[in-house]
Amino acid sequence: MPAQDVHIIGAGIAGLAAALALTRSGFHVRIIDQAPELSEVGAGLQMSPNASRILISLGLGDALERAIERPARISLVSGHSLRKIAHVPCGDFATQRWGAPYGVLHRAELQGMLLEAVRADQRCHLQLGKRATSSDIRAFADQDGAPASPLVVGADGVWSQTRELMPDAARPRFSGQVAWRFVVAAEQARAILDTTNVSVFLAPHTHLVSYPLDGGKVINMVAIARGTDPGKTWAAAERPADREALLRDFGDWHPRITGLLRDVPEMTWWPLFNMPDGRWFDDRNIVLIGDAAHAMTPFAAQGAAMAIEDGYELASAISAGEGDPAASIRNFEISRRARIAKARNRAAFNQFAYHARGPVRLGRDIVLGLRRPESLAADLDWLYGYKSPGT
Repeated sequence: MPAQDVHIIGAGIAGLAAALALTRSGFHVRIIDQAPELSEVGAGLQMSPNASRILISLGLGDALERAIERPARISLVSGHSLRKIAHVPCGDFATQRWGAPYGVLHRAELQGMLLEAVRADQRCHLQLGKRATSSDIRAFADQDGAPASPLVVGADGVWSQTRELMPDAARPRFSGQVAWRFVVAAEQARAILDTTNVSVFLAPHTHLVSYPLDGGKVINMVAIARGTDPGKTWAAAERPADREALLRDFGDWHPRITGLLRDVPEMTWWPLFNMPDGRWFDDRNIVLIGDAAHAMTPFAAQGAAMAIEDGYELASAISAGEGDPAASIRNFEISRRARIAKARNRAAFNQFAYHARGPVRLGRDIVLGLRRPESLAADLDWLYGYKSPGT
């Protein structure tokens, strides 16, 4: 593949982060996305230090600092009694321990700062409003003819068209759960929620996450509940029967929480899919990153972070490769697969712990209550303290 020519399918977080990392290594990048404009509304995300470190290394430190809220802690709270069970310190502690900030922000703000940097980079060419089919992508991969074709990076999400070209690739699998996303005014929620920090409310089969956005003016909330497979979709506006089902799932929660869920005027629901293990690289010149390769449930809040790591480490691998780009990408896949597996395992552990019931729930609360906050933070050193090559 010519060292100066890369096509990226998808201008989400994975694709834009990969583009910036590649151009900083000297590549010329063409990014294609089917959306006529890039916008994500109503969704927040947690930016952990393993990802914020990369954004800073890409020159986005000032933009990130303007966008993020820096909560002082992540609290684990009983969804039934609203009793605090334990907490992990963040704020200045996170920066000192893991060498980069932990924060929360709108997904649109993250995408916006990446997009602004891409548009300012002369080595990037972004084409919106173009849907790349599998045949289009194959044409990109096969163009030029000699001595080899350009690299094509599939960053086109769970329902990836690029993945259709990957031999023995996995297929998305519905997790059995959906995420209900909504925001409430901080004034409205102050009597119920900690409006300055991240709170994770725990109960059997369900949990709820809240944290501040927009300078603390609103609280982003994500309620995880059981659901049925909706088929090939990203997100949808709720229907009247959907809210009734959600309230049944949260029926035994504290009345203040169920009242909040009942009264909020508008929600969207997002089916949660994951990707079983499958191939990410065709041994030639097509590689998958982000959700296209390894979509995971959000129980470790690492979807965006793993996508950012993917883009950065792919660029590092192929820029450091000497004479055999395919070997470099194979090594990238091997190392990333091991890292993703650990993140998946953490997400699965969190799901088990968050949704525990009966004696397991009681034991969980006792053990967590006995541990110091700094000890709980140490459990995240492998995840938050991870440094991608060159950061």
